[in-house]
Amino acid sequence: MPRTMKLRTAVACALVLCLGLAVTASASATTATLRVVGKGNVVLAEQAVKTSNVSVKTSPKATCLGAGTGGSGKKVALKGNTALGLLAKGARTIKQLAPLSLTDHFSFGLGLCGVGKSVAKGTASWYLKINHKGATVSGEKAKVKAGDEVLWDLAPTYPYPEELVLSAPRQASAGVPFAVHVYAYNEKGKHKPMKGATVTGATGPTDAKGKVMVMLTEPTLISAAIGDAIPSAQEPVCLGSKCPAGS
Repeated sequence: MPRTMKLRTAVACALVLCLGLAVTASASATTATLRVVGKGNVVLAEQAVKTSNVSVKTSPKATCLGAGTGGSGKKVALKGNTALGLLAKGARTIKQLAPLSLTDHFSFGLGLCGVGKSVAKGTASWYLKINHKGATVSGEKAKVKAGDEVLWDLAPTYPYPEELVLSAPRQASAGVPFAVHVYAYNEKGKHKPMKGATVTGATGPTDAKGKVMVMLTEPTLISAAIGDAIPSAQEPVCLGSKCPAGS
C-alpha cells in the first residue's frame, strides 16, 4: 500500500476512534432531577442536573456514623450516573448543597454526613429514594437513568418518613377551583391517599381520598406538606398562557 494511502487510512481510523470515544462520553452523561430536603424539611434543591464523573474530598469531621469514623481527607472519584455522583455534581453549582461532608472510613462505601448546613446528628441520617422508592444500595452504587427523580432527605429517625407526591393539572383558570390529589409513598414505593395535607392555595386540608380544591389568581408553583413527611416537589400550574417563573 502506498505511504499516502497508509497515512489516510490511519487518520480515518483515528477519527473513527475519537468519534467513538466522544459518543461513549456523551452517552455516559445523564440528566436527572435532584431533590434535596435538609434539616427541618427545608428544600435545598429541586432542579435538573446533568451529571459527569466527579471527584470529592472526604472529611475527617464526617463522624455522624460514630466516633472515630471520620474520613481520610483524601479525594475519591464518583461516577456521574449514580445518586451520589448526581449530588456531588449538583453541589458544584447549587450553593445550598456545599460543602458535602463524606467519610471513606467504611469498606462498604462512602458515608454521607452533611449537605451544606444540614448535618446528620444523633438518630438522623440521609435517606435516598429514586423515583419514590428507597434505594437498596449505597449512593455511590445506586444507578441513575435519564429522567429519574433522585431524592436525598435528612430523615430525623428510622423508620423513614413517607414522601408526599402531588398531582395537579398543568393548566387552570384564574379564580376557578380545580382538584389536586396528594399521595404518600413509603420506602417500598407503594402509595396511598394522604389525608390532612396542606396544599398551596387550597381551601383546606386534603380529605380521606387525598383530594382538595385549589384556587389561584396567578401562576403558581404548588406543593403539599404535613408533619414530618417529606414535602412534595413543587408542581407548576399555569393560568392561560402565563406560567410560574422557573417552570
